[in-house]
Amino acid sequence: MEIELLRKENTPENVIEHSKAVCRKAMKIAANFDDADKELIKKGALLHDIGRSRTHGITHAIEGVKIAEGYGYSEDVLNIIERHIGAGITESEAVKMGLPKKSYLPVTLEEKIVAHADNLISGSEEVDVDYVIRKWKRRIEEPEDNIERLIELDNELIKAFEE
Repeated sequence: MEIELLRKENTPENVIEHSKAVCRKAMKIAANFDDADKELIKKGALLHDIGRSRTHGITHAIEGVKIAEGYGYSEDVLNIIERHIGAGITESEAVKMGLPKKSYLPVTLEEKIVAHADNLISGSEEVDVDYVIRKWKRRIEEPEDNIERLIELDNELIKAFEE
């Protein structure tokens, strides 16, 4: 159903492929957590970039919430869409970026899983956290806090389960 919705909203095909890859990665991460809501993760992962049907800017998460809300998605799904960018955006970072003043940090396990799965997919290919750190150092003016949050997510969701 979510893929059909992405197509109905004229989401670019490369974004749909990216969303499918994020969903696969999110489900791999979620497999380590008995208490994770897998259905919520699947919906959130597939819809996390629906706002890219309107913009590829930082506001795609906000646009995505508006679209998904119009289709009656629950607040849990809307929160995943809104809080998936990077390792989250603090209220002060949001203000600097021109976003509405609020925290966009992932809070629930499901929000964290989708956000981090998105970090670990470049296009539709899986990448490691070191790749993401290098990318962020090139793209973000002051990446230190973002990288610290990224590493915390990776430690909580990935490293804790490595042997």
